[in-house]
Amino acid sequence: MVRAILTFLEDQRLEPTPVNYTFAYRVMSDPAGHLAREVARRTDGGIRLSGGEVEELGNAIESAAPGRIVAAPVAPASTGPDPRAAETQRLVAGFESTVAAMHDETRDFGRDLAASADALRAVPCIDVAAAIADLARITATMRARVEIAESRLAQAKHEASGLREELAAAHQDARRDPLTELPNRRAFEAALADRAGGPFHVALCDVDHFKSVNDQHGHPVGDRVLKAIAATLTRECAGQLVARYGGEEFAVLLGGIDLASAGALLERARRAVGARRYRLRESDTVIEGITLSAGLVTLRSGETITEGIARADRLLYAAKRGGRNQMVGETR
Repeated sequence: MVRAILTFLEDQRLEPTPVNYTFAYRVMSDPAGHLAREVARRTDGGIRLSGGEVEELGNAIESAAPGRIVAAPVAPASTGPDPRAAETQRLVAGFESTVAAMHDETRDFGRDLAASADALRAVPCIDVAAAIADLARITATMRARVEIAESRLAQAKHEASGLREELAAAHQDARRDPLTELPNRRAFEAALADRAGGPFHVALCDVDHFKSVNDQHGHPVGDRVLKAIAATLTRECAGQLVARYGGEEFAVLLGGIDLASAGALLERARRAVGARRYRLRESDTVIEGITLSAGLVTLRSGETITEGIARADRLLYAAKRGGRNQMVGETR
């Protein structure tokens, strides 16, 4: 069940928080239930659940009418660190500590029982020899049970350690784009929320006419082009955060430099993408016309993530309307 839950979370790109685990458990444990059917309906065709939908459905109350779900009110999601994830880690750590303590106690108990049995065997009283032998037998049985308990506790501790590793891996996977292995949109926006100091600049980049690449050469070729672009942007923007923001769109968070320097760096990266030769593996034919358009802004004091991204997005589409294959940056 644990692996099925982790697979569900990975497929839906959901972070492994307690709320999401509970939601996934309810779905996986009752595949014919109302909740599972509603999830199947919403994800038909490869569509992933949004965080808002998970909260909506997770707080849903099933009514008496078959197949109908009534949603409870949902509080706005926080952009900060999830305290529930920290609580999960605390509980896992506490469980391991408790298991370790029980392991020590049962080991000591077994040692004491062994010492008592040895002492009973040494009593020089013939009249109670039979009683002593019987007590020694009972003690031996108890020791065997303690050994079994120790073995089970050791296994539980091992499983807890494995669960922690799976939690860590699932957390990383939830913030990584599986195709390009870049940070994904969630990781990028988390980095924006955690930024300190400044100035910081945000760029949104979009591959020009990418749909035609998929239409003419197929999605596997399109995927390889995206991976190549990701590698080029990462190399050219070394020291900055490059993420796949969605589809053929990439985002860059630039810090420690002024707007002019950020613009120069982004323009070099954009030109490097356009200068690269993209070839078909089967025929070595060059795929022409792979270029980037980009919009660049400096984040303002007190500005929300949504507002900053929206400004960068407007400049990106100004670059598109202006003929593509260019960067449009804000003027200070």
